[in-house]
Amino acid sequence: MAGEPQPDCLFCKIVAGGGPATLGRKTERTVAFRDIAPKAPTHVLVIPHVHYPNAAALAAAEPEIAGELLAEAGRVAEDEGIQDYRLIFNTGAGAGQTIFHAHVHVLGGVPMNERMV
Repeated sequence: MAGEPQPDCLFCKIVAGGGPATLGRKTERTVAFRDIAPKAPTHVLVIPHVHYPNAAALAAAEPEIAGELLAEAGRVAEDEGIQDYRLIFNTGAGAGQTIFHAHVHVLGGVPMNERMV
């Protein structure tokens, strides 16, 4: 069922405390942790506790959580001490999405005038 934890989802496991991630910021509805294959000095993922396959599905079903995801991404950037940063949502395998649980990449720490991902 949409929004429910999925037993085969790595990010659902991380939310539950059983996945291979060192957690950073954590709120009642989101979790942040460093990407295991960083594309910039700062590369943090922010994920919702609820499971939706991508950001569009999350926004359609639970817009308030989608908004919180964006707000947390900004707080991650602030915590990391970066003022210029990029937020990326990949939707679908053809766009580079490899884990089908909505998430946003927070990238920064270098000039973003070049293609990084």
